[in-house]
Amino acid sequence: MELAGRSVVITGAGSGIGQALARRFAAERPRLLVVADLDHAAAQRTAAEVNGLPVQVDVGREAEIRALVERARDEGGPIDLFCSNAGVPGPPGGPEAPDDEWQRTWEINAMAHVWAARALLPEMLARGEGYLFSTASAAGLLTQVGALAYSTTKHAAVAVAEWLAITYGDAGVKVSCLCPQGVRTPMLDLALEDPVGAAPLLAEGVIEPEEVAEAVLDGIREERFLILPHAKVAEHMALKAARPERWIRGMRRIVREVRAAQG
Repeated sequence: MELAGRSVVITGAGSGIGQALARRFAAERPRLLVVADLDHAAAQRTAAEVNGLPVQVDVGREAEIRALVERARDEGGPIDLFCSNAGVPGPPGGPEAPDDEWQRTWEINAMAHVWAARALLPEMLARGEGYLFSTASAAGLLTQVGALAYSTTKHAAVAVAEWLAITYGDAGVKVSCLCPQGVRTPMLDLALEDPVGAAPLLAEGVIEPEEVAEAVLDGIREERFLILPHAKVAEHMALKAARPERWIRGMRRIVREVRAAQG
């Protein structure tokens, strides 16, 4: 898909990857560019840069996603590309994290993609075209040690995108799922506070949001399902699938080495 003349919505566009997507997409001259974020001031700043429409939205609430979709339709007609990009790191640690933190992470990192599809699919299917883009993570293909909730919900995000691609691809609905590793964003700063989780995250190097945005634009033009800005992620996926015991042993070794270095 080319973005010129299209109606595009991006959630989480006030900073990080979402902001970089808005800036890069704006250069393609879309018909409408909706810049949505929980932080309305951040959405307004990005929108001012890209001549977009700022909208405040909490993607952890289905009613607000539906309202966002309706606002975009009212302003620019049918939505051609919906970028379900907003996400949260969730609580650190494992199953001991409180249920309310698990629930909030689940709603934003997984259910937001379901709710967006629920709001958009009827019209896209009736038109025989449309594009659903979601931001997951390499953690959704591999894992994120030190953050069970993040890893689990990002696996779910990938599964949602895969199911949608299989089920609706023949009906003209395109689906892409972005799975980056270390990207220089505010969320990365939080992740780096945990040395165990940071070690594999930094193994392939940290890239800039602008590099991710360029990879996304290329992926959407080619209508690729998986968009992997870190090439090594595909290699790790192949090893995990072919030799899962070896892969788990390797991940355990990384964790042991970091913990030993901490004393």
